[in-house]
Amino acid sequence: MQKLKQRRKTNTPTSASQARGNCDLQLNKDQSLSVASLKTCSNNPEVNQRQRGGGLNVNVLVLSIEGKKLMPCKPAKARKLLAAGKAKVVRQFPFVIQLNFECENQVQEITGGMDKGYKHIGFSFVTEKKELVSGEVTLDSKTKDRLTEKRMYRRGRRNKLWYRKPRFLNRKKKENWLPPSTQRRIDAHVRLFEIYCKYLPVSKVNLEIANFDIQKMNNSEISGTDYQQGSLYGYENTKAYILERENGKCQLCEKGFDKNGWHLHHIIERSNSGSNNPTNLALLHKDCHKKLHKKGLKLKKNREYKGSTFMNISKNFIINGLQEQFGEVNLTYGYITKVKRIENNIEKTHANDAFVIAGGTTQERCKQTTIIQKHRNNRAIQLNRNGFYPSIRKQRYGIQPKDLVWIDGKKHKAVGIQNKGAYVKVENSKKVFATKNIEKIFNFGSFAYN
Repeated sequence: MQKLKQRRKTNTPTSASQARGNCDLQLNKDQSLSVASLKTCSNNPEVNQRQRGGGLNVNVLVLSIEGKKLMPCKPAKARKLLAAGKAKVVRQFPFVIQLNFECENQVQEITGGMDKGYKHIGFSFVTEKKELVSGEVTLDSKTKDRLTEKRMYRRGRRNKLWYRKPRFLNRKKKENWLPPSTQRRIDAHVRLFEIYCKYLPVSKVNLEIANFDIQKMNNSEISGTDYQQGSLYGYENTKAYILERENGKCQLCEKGFDKNGWHLHHIIERSNSGSNNPTNLALLHKDCHKKLHKKGLKLKKNREYKGSTFMNISKNFIINGLQEQFGEVNLTYGYITKVKRIENNIEKTHANDAFVIAGGTTQERCKQTTIIQKHRNNRAIQLNRNGFYPSIRKQRYGIQPKDLVWIDGKKHKAVGIQNKGAYVKVENSKKVFATKNIEKIFNFGSFAYN
């Protein structure tokens, strides 16, 4: 008995296929194992025979032989179809296959839900019985910084020209022009649904919108004509307004007025595109102002409403973009989503909100897809380093950050190209690899799937 106990005191690897048996605890009369401390897993039919993370799958999207959109299938079924030559791969991310044989082409009603946002997008596609696709997109927020850097280099180049023809009022903004950072976020919302609805037979789309009263968020007692008067109304100048706002105290030392007077300070420097808006201005003593610049101190930024402003601006543009694809978009609001989420005891996440927006309640859930929005072209210009001259990247390399590369049969995620395209740096490795040794490359577009 002791030898048996020693031999069987190990767990079967979770990756191994399990055979059905009758060793479940419920089948034993005394509800306990015959040998104390013996570790035996339940192998009844109710248990998943193939172990997966959390028991959830990322469904495979399917097209018919004619290219029509069909209902997604499980990964196991897709593997069997591909192995038997009954299907071919159409797209890797999201994974899409196309059948090589005729089928009934029966589809169900699918509802798509989008939780739009400033930094994240939640999306979900559900039927009456289960969720087919779910995920979250993390949006890129570096567009403004890239344009600022681009403007700096452009100005430097043009200042070196000997002569340039005079130009005046030769640039006009297009109709419905939006700042590039805002436009890129809006395009990401529309493009995301365009990708998935290209392979899913979506019948309707639900979108959550929100209206933010930014003046009310600053002053909860504002009403009537106060909306037309602004924050500086009734004050002699900007300094008088900030003095009243800060209760006559310096924002660095928090002490009152002294004989040296006050200095206005930009919290975000003008050189970094800081504005003259009162929200970006601080009132300091003369000595405190000198001390702040000498020691490189930073003041706490005032509350910003970039996210709320984007939600107000983008609403109609996203609705119009989705209507071009589906014709009709059903609108809902955040408070409705919150009530339904709490009723069904669903945790607060962007993907879960999208699930509720799409009409999800108790349907079987699927594994969430994580997507990161990235820059298509790594147009980095090398900065000055000790002992090196700055080199300007003059060409677009075939490997961009977050693209997948295969070296020696192993898959890696690229970080960037070095030495004029001779080497590639990958994540989770200090070693750089020669690009000539790369066996295969997969290029992501704006969306990189994790």
